[in-house]
Amino acid sequence: MNPAVSNLVIMLVMMQVSKRLDWENPDTVFYVRTGYISSTLIVLGIYLYTRYIIIKKNDLTTLKYLEPANALSGQTEAKLNVTTVKEYDLTQIHSAIKGVFTGMLMMGFMHLYMKYTNPLLMQSISPIKSAFEANIVKIHVFNQPATGDLKRPFKTSSLFGDSGAPKTDKQSIESAEVAGNGGFKEE
Repeated sequence: MNPAVSNLVIMLVMMQVSKRLDWENPDTVFYVRTGYISSTLIVLGIYLYTRYIIIKKNDLTTLKYLEPANALSGQTEAKLNVTTVKEYDLTQIHSAIKGVFTGMLMMGFMHLYMKYTNPLLMQSISPIKSAFEANIVKIHVFNQPATGDLKRPFKTSSLFGDSGAPKTDKQSIESAEVAGNGGFKEE
């Protein structure tokens, strides 16, 4: 099933469940908070375990790719990145972990300051689903081969549609190396 469709189905089901709960009951709020904290800890555990596997594998294969230009940040040309598979994977997993903490801050603000409780219920399922669907988790935890959609560097999508895959073909990389735009090794 398409992840976007399954996310929509999960949200619709959770909205129906949310309507049936007694939000005035302190026990209900306690159990929803406990569920949210538990799911957040599970997601962090998945990502930290994935990070452990990445460090243990220590794949130092060189990875060269051209990041597409980002017009929103003022970039006009693609940027050449030279890194290792290990560093690329660690960057991806650190980004995912950062996303978990960002989500926690948003939920904390919405729940503690604005007194919304429904989002806690909604956000107790979808992060776990997203963690299991993450390319980096599929590769390292579920041992799926890094081919097709799982081939590094991963395709990125933006709010305005698919921003395209980073270029990895030899001709593009060589022309970027000759032009001198980028080519730094990420540390």
